[in-house]
Amino acid sequence: MSVVWRNMRDQDLSTVVAIADRIHLDYPEAPAIYAERLQLFAGGCQIAMATGGAVHGYAIAHPALLGQPPSLNTLLNALPVSANCLYLHDIALLPEGRQYGLGGTLIDYLKLLAQTMQLDYLALVAVNNSAPYWRRQGFAPYAGTDAGLRRKLASYHAAAEYLVLDLQA
Repeated sequence: MSVVWRNMRDQDLSTVVAIADRIHLDYPEAPAIYAERLQLFAGGCQIAMATGGAVHGYAIAHPALLGQPPSLNTLLNALPVSANCLYLHDIALLPEGRQYGLGGTLIDYLKLLAQTMQLDYLALVAVNNSAPYWRRQGFAPYAGTDAGLRRKLASYHAAAEYLVLDLQA
């Protein structure tokens, strides 16, 4: 069996919410968050689908401004006109989907997408002690952390980290 990323569709949203409710117990978001991200930037919304049709996870990314991630469970209303990074808002993989290298293939996809859009960075908020994984993928702590960013990170958890991958390096 293989598992690959495919574009998310509206009919996937109930599955996305069910996976989020299972994986992100400490980081709840309203279903409207996922629906809005899909509406605003479908190209960044992916489903991890097995050959047999089982869904093993999802990922949601969208254009953003470096150092300005949204707070947890917050609608965007619109994408920034002058975006300079592609922000990985969320990735959730079910335990049975974690053996297929989906994190690496997702990062490859997001790098290509960002470069196609002429964005210079990938960014994310690392939660659940995932920062070491993201560092191994080339992400590093953001040097421009300020009080506003710290407030947004606190909406996730005190240990949340904003990490950036410079695509020009």
